[in-house]
Amino acid sequence: MTPPPSSRRRSVGVPSRPRARKLGAVRRSQLVTTYGVGAMIAIDNESFIVAGIDSWNIEDAPEIFERRLATVLRVKSFRLPPAPDPDRGIDGVRVRRFPDFYSCPKCHVLQSFSAFNCLPGRASCPTCQEDLVPSRFVLACDDGHIEDFPYWKWVHRGSEQTRGLCGGKLTLQTEGNTASLRSVVVRCSCGVPDVSMEGAFRVKALRELGIRCEGRRPWLVGAKPQPCTRHPRAMQRGSSSAWHPVMRSALSIPPWGQGARGLVEREKLIGAPEEAIRWHFEKRPGLLKRAGATIEEVIERAREMSEDAPAPSESGEAPVDLHALLRKEEYESLCRGNPEQHTSEWQPFVCEGPESDLAPVKELGLSEIMSVKRLREVRALEGFTRGLAPLESEPEQRLAELQLSRDVNWLPAIEVKGEGVFLKLDADRLREWEMKPAVIEQVGQMRKSHLDLLEERTPPQSRKASPPKSPVSPRFVLLHSLAHVLINEWSLDGGYPASALRERLYASDTMAGILVYTATSDSAGSLGGVVAQGDPERLAATLRSALARAAWCSNDPLCMESGASGADSVNLAACHACVLLPETSCELNNSFLDRTLLVGTPSGEITGYFHGVS
Repeated sequence: MTPPPSSRRRSVGVPSRPRARKLGAVRRSQLVTTYGVGAMIAIDNESFIVAGIDSWNIEDAPEIFERRLATVLRVKSFRLPPAPDPDRGIDGVRVRRFPDFYSCPKCHVLQSFSAFNCLPGRASCPTCQEDLVPSRFVLACDDGHIEDFPYWKWVHRGSEQTRGLCGGKLTLQTEGNTASLRSVVVRCSCGVPDVSMEGAFRVKALRELGIRCEGRRPWLVGAKPQPCTRHPRAMQRGSSSAWHPVMRSALSIPPWGQGARGLVEREKLIGAPEEAIRWHFEKRPGLLKRAGATIEEVIERAREMSEDAPAPSESGEAPVDLHALLRKEEYESLCRGNPEQHTSEWQPFVCEGPESDLAPVKELGLSEIMSVKRLREVRALEGFTRGLAPLESEPEQRLAELQLSRDVNWLPAIEVKGEGVFLKLDADRLREWEMKPAVIEQVGQMRKSHLDLLEERTPPQSRKASPPKSPVSPRFVLLHSLAHVLINEWSLDGGYPASALRERLYASDTMAGILVYTATSDSAGSLGGVVAQGDPERLAATLRSALARAAWCSNDPLCMESGASGADSVNLAACHACVLLPETSCELNNSFLDRTLLVGTPSGEITGYFHGVS
């Protein structure tokens, strides 16, 4: 990670590319999931914010192709975050200093970093020779804007000095032995009374002082403040609420990424003339053979793919129905299967049914099992939010942009290769169960809570144009809860940590399936252990054990009888002792879960889908 180059005018004879200061190193995957654009990162005793992708040096950033996802997000392709190469003078991902306010732990001076006039490459107080401490507090709004905490306005509350700067110097000192905000005291040398930070996290307190969101976007170089009507809130600099990534993902399914189509993408031949394609493969004749394609197939696919090439995004928002279509295509491919025909390099998706009889799982309510022996998933960072975590089906108006330039037609992404097991529920049994009044009433509570949240977070003008919709249904919650109990069981019985497994839900009027697959590309990625769990007899035993565990929770009866639980109260019978998973395993932030729909209630008032399984 490197800061952006200085904007000072260079003298004649000075190299055009200055040697950037290397600040630290993180994994490429973290630059998409943990420390993406707009996220704050602490390096030694300094703090920085990851700059927009239009400032990244993508000279050595490999391209990732996933045509279906690129179409949905309206970009040309995806790229791995760039890696620096000091020997060639190439920097990688750039960062900017944020927050700007620092304090000295010895003399307690609180001011802008530039006002300390530190030596180059050092963040220490020139008077005390002590390492400076970045401001603990920042101000952010739900639209993604962020800025330094307004210490000056906070300490001059109710004073005539609020009409103009007093000319005094601020100090920040922690008094007492407690860790509460009352012990953090801000002072000004102008003589106003000392003020502690207690109450700074209350939105009402900031509003009463006239502190408003200034619409600042410090992660974008040269970005002007945006008009913003949101009420800002104070946050800890390292709070998990300061940055919520909005990820989109897709599986590589046939015919995309396979054979001739995969060859066209990798060799960047989309729309290339026939003569150029023939000349390209005359120099590399073995490439066609390894991909199992002919030159005529490649020419035809290059022409087809150029006609439906995705256009770069102008609004940054894709139609919602394209996301649903993306899942539907995956569901159909998982049900249909795709036997192995090529090597893993040219066939990223291999899906086959079990050789043994499905009778052991059919009596439990499953109609189909598919072993996904090879899969490839591309995860792209579409944007981010701050404050409240994004909800399923929430309008994307809160999505903060990753770049300022409209010429950027790519998004940062990573690819994961692994394996998994796909389960499909019995359609007739499921339809009969989800129409039961008790089941509908049970899920109705969760659906109402979700709709209330969506309505609360949607601006009035958008609410009138497009009323909020919730995907919560008996089928949706059942599939999600089933995926969680299976992942928990495999983490105990199959030798996989729960964080190494991930769910993918297929729930709609025409879909009823789940895919549980490896979510990491390390040693737990593709060793065959997950596929082995898909054997019908073994899966039946696993499912019976998982349901037995779900029937009783150590927090019962409070957990089972809970009217609302979890963040935003969109869960029912679900807690960390029974159903919840690590954040990396759940694609819905551990929301919309209820194990009651799996096993029913002890009183029998609500019948679970797997009622009677033992």
